[in-house]
Amino acid sequence: MAIRIIRKGEDPVLRQRAKEVTNFTPAIHKLLDDMAETMYHAEGIGLAANQIGILKRLVVIDVEGPKQHQEGKSSLVEFVNPEIVEKRGSQVGSEACLSLPGIWGTVERAAYVKVRAQDRNGEFFEIEARDQFARCIQHEIDHLDGILFTDYLRPDQIERATVGEST
Repeated sequence: MAIRIIRKGEDPVLRQRAKEVTNFTPAIHKLLDDMAETMYHAEGIGLAANQIGILKRLVVIDVEGPKQHQEGKSSLVEFVNPEIVEKRGSQVGSEACLSLPGIWGTVERAAYVKVRAQDRNGEFFEIEARDQFARCIQHEIDHLDGILFTDYLRPDQIERATVGEST
């Protein structure tokens, strides 16, 4: 496994739509492993492949976070070609992004989602998610479509860290 460089800011790859994965090769397995390692190293809870410059519809999510992973309590979920097939309800909460360090904002998302995706071997599955897990799924699938969480906000709604402050 390897830690990849996370693309940041106005990098054009962040605004491109990722392409569907059709070949489930060992290279895809390695990429998913690298994505998880990169996400944990950056202390994130989700990462889309285009955030590391790869335009493939791949997402890794672990809402338990890197600390729980280090303690062997990982809840890592890998999504290949994810598609939201159902949304319900509404939740409003703070979001940040590994590709936009020092920036966060309050975004409205669905409170519940049902997602259809494939695993690393191409097998289809469906998963239901609520609350933070649902928020993270929507955030990461947006990445695959070239959408950033700041696209949902007016400029005056975007919070920025001041010098010496961390998010």
